[in-house]
Amino acid sequence: MTETVAPAPIEDAPPPDAVAVAGSQLVDAAPADAAVPTDGTAAPKPPPATKLVLARHAVTPQTGPMLTGRAPGVDLSEKGREQAAALGARLADVPVAVVYASPIERTMQTAAAVAEHHGLAVQELPGVIEADYGEWTGGKIAELAKTDLWRTVQRAPSRARFPNGESLAEMQTRMVSALEEVVARHPGEVVVVVSHADPIKAAIAHFTGMHLDLFQRIVVSPASVTVFELSPHGAAMVKCNDTGSLDELRPPEKPDTPADGKPDASVDGASDG
Repeated sequence: MTETVAPAPIEDAPPPDAVAVAGSQLVDAAPADAAVPTDGTAAPKPPPATKLVLARHAVTPQTGPMLTGRAPGVDLSEKGREQAAALGARLADVPVAVVYASPIERTMQTAAAVAEHHGLAVQELPGVIEADYGEWTGGKIAELAKTDLWRTVQRAPSRARFPNGESLAEMQTRMVSALEEVVARHPGEVVVVVSHADPIKAAIAHFTGMHLDLFQRIVVSPASVTVFELSPHGAAMVKCNDTGSLDELRPPEKPDTPADGKPDASVDGASDG
C-alpha cells in the first residue's frame, strides 16, 4: 500500500515576500512596472543624474551675533560681497544651467554673483527660504541660547517649533519638496540653489538618510558649496560644506589626440585609482 504524505501546512510555506527578498540577495529584480523589451531592443535609459549645487549665502553684518531669519533689508557686508564674488569665480567654468535663490536680499545678491558668469537671471525659489523663526527673528543668539527651546533645537530639532513660526520638520519638508521639483525640471544639468544654513543642513540630512535630530552635527559655512548627484535611483553626496576646488563639477578633459587620430595610450589608459 502506498503511503500517503500529507501536504505541508500552509503556515510552513515561505510567504511570497520572503522568496522575493531571498532572490534579491542574488540578483537585482526589475521593478514590477518596468517594461522589459522582448524584441531584442535595449531597455530605455533612465534620466541622467542632476548635479544639485547647494550654496549658502555670504555673510551680512548680522551673521553670527543675530538670528536674521526672514527679516527684510539685510544686505551682504563688504566681506560678504567678497565671498560671493569668490563663489561666482569658483563656479565660472562649471556648466551651470540655472541659478535659483531664496527670495531674500542676501541670497539673491549671492546668487547674482554666480549667475553673472553664465549670462543667467536669478530665479526666485520660495521653497528654499530661511526657516520662519517667528518671534525669534532678529533675536541675539547669546540670549536665545539661554532658553529651553534652544536646547530642544540643538538636541531634538525634530521636536522644535518656533513661537509663531514653523517647525524645523516643516522647514525640511518644504525645502526637500522644492529641491525635488527643481531636479525634475533639470535632468542631467548642473543646478545652483542659493539658500540658508538650516535649510541646507536639513536637505543634507534628508538626502544622506540622516534623521533630522542629528542635523546639528552638520556645518554649512557662508558661501560654501554642497553638491549632490540626484537620479531616480538615489542620491550621492559629491561635496559638503566645501569652500575650495570644484573640479568634480567640471566636464572631464578630452584626452590629447595625436596626428594619427589614435588616443595616446599613456594618457587615455592611465588610472588615478
